[in-house]
Amino acid sequence: MVLSLSAKGLTHGEISAHLAEVYGASVSKAAITTITDKMMEAMAEWSNRPLDRVHPVLFVDAINVKIRDGQVANRPVYVVMAVTAEGHRDILEIWAGDGGEGAKYWLSVFTDLKNRGVDDVLMLVCDGLKGLPEAVETVWPATIVQTCVVHLLRNSFRYAAR
Repeated sequence: MVLSLSAKGLTHGEISAHLAEVYGASVSKAAITTITDKMMEAMAEWSNRPLDRVHPVLFVDAINVKIRDGQVANRPVYVVMAVTAEGHRDILEIWAGDGGEGAKYWLSVFTDLKNRGVDDVLMLVCDGLKGLPEAVETVWPATIVQTCVVHLLRNSFRYAAR
């Protein structure tokens, strides 16, 4: 609850007042600060964990969400999901961007993943963004780039009559 309210942009005082009003719980601003600081620590640790050397498949995409940073604005959130060699899904990282989705930004994402230990990706599935195959090839030259079937269908329907 504390993290959810903090993510919505409430101050620690507002969170404390909300918990008292709704739940009758007395939680100090210091306790709320401790909770959010511990969570930020855990998130930083997760974000910097070593990654597997090889991933059979990476799925990459960005979604635009409203983020409050002083004021509310649409910002891209970049997500990289991997399929591990054991066949499990693993979110490798989530980044909040500050502009539109672009191949240049994805290149920095791929470089970051390589620096964290991802030496090879067999196939990367993406939305067909221009320049993305070249960005992938710069970091992982042998990777096959495949357009996501959902994006492929969506883009194809633009040319079909209703």
